[in-house]
Amino acid sequence: MSASAKIKRIARCRCGAVEIETLGEPIIGAACYCDDCQAAGRELEALPGAPMVLDKAGGTAFLLFRKDRVKCVKGEPLLRDRWLKEGAPSRRVLASCCNSFMFLEFQKGHWFSLCRARFEGEAPPLQLRILTKFKAEGAELPPGLPAYPTFPFKFVAKLILARLAMLLPSRAG
Repeated sequence: MSASAKIKRIARCRCGAVEIETLGEPIIGAACYCDDCQAAGRELEALPGAPMVLDKAGGTAFLLFRKDRVKCVKGEPLLRDRWLKEGAPSRRVLASCCNSFMFLEFQKGHWFSLCRARFEGEAPPLQLRILTKFKAEGAELPPGLPAYPTFPFKFVAKLILARLAMLLPSRAG
């Protein structure tokens, strides 16, 4: 096992009743500006006592981790699924104790998109902004990161490489 695979981080809800542990480095850090993330972000932020989800341009900052490297270590019964609409391919999960958005799961995918704001301490950085063609009208994107109107090759390639790594036999160290 590589040194980076041994890195553990904790994502906590605002009140601390729910903790999700990640192992290793994220696949990628990305802010998503799609219509669904914006609509869900507004719904989640409107819940009583909920922390902010969206940035000023309507983006949600995520750290993507392989599903086999994420586990709830505290407060799992407090997690609640939220669906933007019936039959949607993705679910958003929040901590019901304090209405903190915790993660998004594209159910056919091999990764969880954890809300970057839930990580304690120095969270891994964002690397890019995706689906920026949907950003809030007239809003300026925060500076400093590459921005893509769709899914860039780099993003898709990292997801594919993560899936391949999950299929290969583990090398214990």
